[in-house]
Parts: sequence; C-alpha cells; structure tokens
Amino acid sequence: MAERLTVARPYAEAVFALAAEEQKLPHWQSALALLRAVSEAPKMRDLLNNPKTDTAVKTKTFLDVCGDALDAGGRRLVEVLLQSGRIGLMAEIERLFLLRKEAAEGTVEAAIETALPLDATQENEIRAALAKHTGRKVEAQISVNPALIGGTRITVGDTVIDASVQGRLAVMARELHA
Repeated sequence: MAERLTVARPYAEAVFALAAEEQKLPHWQSALALLRAVSEAPKMRDLLNNPKTDTAVKTKTFLDVCGDALDAGGRRLVEVLLQSGRIGLMAEIERLFLLRKEAAEGTVEAAIETALPLDATQENEIRAALAKHTGRKVEAQISVNPALIGGTRITVGDTVIDASVQGRLAVMARELHA
C-alpha cells in the first residue's frame, strides 16, 4: 500500500497544483471521484487490465464512458495515466488529493456513525470536540447505523474512535477467546 501511495503522490500533487492555480478544487475533486468510479467498474477494469487491448482503445473507451463530465485537463490526466500504466492508482490519487485539499482548506472529513439519530446539539458537540482534537474545521457525514446497538463510531482519516456497544462487545469477545 505504501508503495502505491508513493507512486500516486506525484500525480496527486500535480493535480492539486493545477486545481489550486485554477481555483477549481471542488471541480477536480468531482473529476477525480468520477475517474476513480470509472476505473473501478468491473468491465472497465477488465478492459484496462487486458494486455492485448491497445492503449488508444483503452483511452477512447475510458473517455467515452466519462463523456462531457471531464474537461480538457481531466482528459489529459486520463491519457497520461493510461500511457504510463498508472490508471489503477486512481483511488490513491483521489485520496492524496483530498488530504492535500483538506490541509489547504484547514478542514478534515469525518464519518460519524451513531446507533440513534442525533439532535442538533449533540451534532454540534461532536463537531466541536473533533475540531478541538484535530485543530481543523470538521466536515462531517453523519449516518445512523442500528448495528452499533448504542454509542458512536467516528472515523477521521485513518483514525477510528469506536465508542459503540458493538465495538465493546467485539473487544470482549476477542479477550474471551484469547
């Protein structure tokens, strides 16, 4: 995984530099999400991994699937990644771009799962605690997951804070089996 991130980093940095220069960070975020989704589609993945298929055919097919959703810069990125055999790194490129974007904007994305719906006060308290902990503005996606039984699971980047009943039960089960 670390090797893939190392190879993907120059591409993500180049896209970020272009997006920042053009002041189009949200546009490029959407474009990279589209490119990742297209590259991960099973039929597209089969085509891209087929060594018998010419790069020009792969490029035309990929760009046809994307249609008008890509501007010239996005199309050029697809061409470069396909020519260099790096289109399989789209997920890593997108992830690194988002991390760079968040750092530049002083924000951090958080996924908050709760067993029960939160009221506005509870949401604000969690966001404030995360903002204090990370030192950044928190953009949170809040979802209800009844499987948690009770409590909350918060994911910020690679950090998971599991204060759910389900998480505690899993820990107890592992300890009992040890």
